[in-house]
Amino acid sequence: MNTFEKTAPQLQFVTCPHPEGEHRMAYWRWGDAQAPHVVVAVHGLTRQGRDFDRLAAALVQAGQGKVQVICPDVAGRGKSEWLPNASLYQVPQYAADMMVLLQTLHAAHPISTLDWVGTSMGGLIGMVIVGQPELPLPAPVRRFVINDVGPAITWSSLARMKQYVGQYGTYTDLQQVSQVLRLLFAGFGAVPDDIWLEQCSHMVRPAPEGGLTLHYDRAIGQPLQALTEEAALAAEPVMWALYDQIRAQVLLIRGQDSDLLTQETAQAMTERGPRARLVQWPHVGHAPTLTEPGHIHVVSDFLLG
Repeated sequence: MNTFEKTAPQLQFVTCPHPEGEHRMAYWRWGDAQAPHVVVAVHGLTRQGRDFDRLAAALVQAGQGKVQVICPDVAGRGKSEWLPNASLYQVPQYAADMMVLLQTLHAAHPISTLDWVGTSMGGLIGMVIVGQPELPLPAPVRRFVINDVGPAITWSSLARMKQYVGQYGTYTDLQQVSQVLRLLFAGFGAVPDDIWLEQCSHMVRPAPEGGLTLHYDRAIGQPLQALTEEAALAAEPVMWALYDQIRAQVLLIRGQDSDLLTQETAQAMTERGPRARLVQWPHVGHAPTLTEPGHIHVVSDFLLG
């Protein structure tokens, strides 16, 4: 029996403010709450914190009691509460929530070392936080894994997301859900069936009419639907400015077939700002799931080596 099978994360909550009140954000803790080295791992747009189960278990094992991994369910997803106004489902609110989470963790047990892993949206949230050195973090982010995203995002990938985010129904069972999500997330590559089904089990909630439905608030897609190509282009200089201010060591992961992070943007990220170290993985698009043992080893070695 491997470490992943023998361990399970603890589900906890933190209360975060928003302009119309407050909401509870769920997070999953792997490892000892008193471990001074904290790795925060933040998921993509329609995903949730259990995406990182295998990576988190591996990091905790390799950290030998000195590392804990915190995997939030971003507001509106997973076990977190939904927000009352769809316009709040954007990176500034998510980043503010992460600041509350970090301050709460630090108040309970001081954080001496802080790292960040961000897949897609989680990488953008990370850029907003890590790219503002003046923010009152418990400790500066030391190492930052950016998984298949950058300051520039292709409009074609955003248009693809517009077609499915929030567009879900009711499913008879987990097997049907897994088949539907295989089609939606074809870019994830050839994830083995057992791991895929395991991940899909965290992507559902009971449907009011019976059966299963997806875990997230459909309203998370409204800001994306309202986004124009002109607005997306206007945001790029802001994101590049944040990226250029990052002082952490950066590992940039790109799926070689990614339609979101281009080769040109990835190359530019190795030449400016923190000068990311780039790794590209074949037979994967947007975005690598970080479940394959070799991929986990690369991330673990960067964070803990």
